[in-house]
Amino acid sequence: MLDALERDDPYGTAAAIHGRLLEREVHVTELAEAYGVSRKTAYKWIHRFGEQGDEGLKDRSRRPKSCPHQTSKEVEKALVDSRRYRPSWGPRKLLPVLRKQRPEVAWPAASTAGAVLKRHGLVTGRQPRRRWAHPGRPTTSAAAPNQIWTSDFKGEFRTGDHRYCYPLTVADSFSRYLLAVDGLASVAGEGVWPVFERLFREYGLPQVIRTDNGTPFASKAVAGLSRLSVRWIKLGIRPERIQPGRPQQNGQHERMHRTLKAETARPPAANQTTQQQRFDQFRRCYNEQRPHEALDFKTPSEFYTPSHRPYPSRLPQPEYPGHFDVRFVHRGGEIRWRGQYLFVSECLGGEHIGLEEYEDGVWSVYFGQMLLARLDDRERRLYGP
Repeated sequence: MLDALERDDPYGTAAAIHGRLLEREVHVTELAEAYGVSRKTAYKWIHRFGEQGDEGLKDRSRRPKSCPHQTSKEVEKALVDSRRYRPSWGPRKLLPVLRKQRPEVAWPAASTAGAVLKRHGLVTGRQPRRRWAHPGRPTTSAAAPNQIWTSDFKGEFRTGDHRYCYPLTVADSFSRYLLAVDGLASVAGEGVWPVFERLFREYGLPQVIRTDNGTPFASKAVAGLSRLSVRWIKLGIRPERIQPGRPQQNGQHERMHRTLKAETARPPAANQTTQQQRFDQFRRCYNEQRPHEALDFKTPSEFYTPSHRPYPSRLPQPEYPGHFDVRFVHRGGEIRWRGQYLFVSECLGGEHIGLEEYEDGVWSVYFGQMLLARLDDRERRLYGP
């Protein structure tokens, strides 16, 4: 009879155990073993079933009858009222004020107060920071000088006077012409821009500048913009970034770096001045004397010619077609949109962007000729293009 009962059915098991005990046929220990339960559980079922029948075997709440650490309703109400009166204040600001007003009350920790406010719908979680997808492998190929310039920082090192040197290199992709090797004191954009400005004045403007994803060429902002790349876009230069962790996508530039390091920084020069002299000498040799196998053993200077696009006397402002909705980007990176502020990028502070309706409720966001993102009116968020 025991084997005939359903072992995973507590109602049947308890009833069977209770019935057999009443008949005094078997001991509780034997019944518990037969049904695969402990003696304690068997006695519990027997007791409940004997008092309440099937009703006594229903699941019961495991919630404790009392909790000594539970926040009192009086404290909860005070916290909620204070938050509603000061909606921009968090628990860490509200609690000191409440303690001054009512020092006799045992106020909870800030984390507990935050949980109370969240339970009442008065605290919303922070929006996770948007991670912008990389556009992917660069597809532009150079068929003539100044179509693509490549740029990078050769790894920093210390000169003999123990000062760091960060070599910034710029080259023309088609001709391999080395436009600049400048030893800078840091990778900060404000020190990099004067180098590019000098090159633009001397050689004109390229169509594309290809870099990696590091500072100051790119950032984690929308479309990877940085203050340096914003200046390039205003000049009609398209920033192009290799994929993270794929230096081979800028292979010829990396190969030049190996030669540069071997011939100028092993060992380093005594100071920044003599190190720059080495860089200048290397650049002249690299461009005018050293034959390149990729150029049929000719020199880069035999292939390179300056750009026909001159550097303007002042940075032009981007222009947008008449049907675009043009918005000013405030210093904090926000634009005014549909009566509210929408964050775009601090890199664009002080600039104008253009929005073109892409489809119903979705807008394309441009800076100059560059598509930055899509704006969904319903969610009021920017997405990758």
